[in-house]
Amino acid sequence: MLPLFITLQTIFGDAKARLTGEEKGATAVEYGLLIGLVAIVLVTAIALLGPAFTTMMGNIIARLP
Repeated sequence: MLPLFITLQTIFGDAKARLTGEEKGATAVEYGLLIGLVAIVLVTAIALLGPAFTTMMGNIIARLP
């Protein structure tokens, strides 16, 4: 009976370790995708608003004494 208990404990212990390990990996992948999406949004915003922002800052600097 004891060997059966040890075998079941090992199987469930390994399964728990694998499940918790996969969650950490999935979280890292999700954060990586989120960072990539934010980077794409920033690059797009800078590309679209860059010239307007430069003009606005030029106008502000021109009005300074």
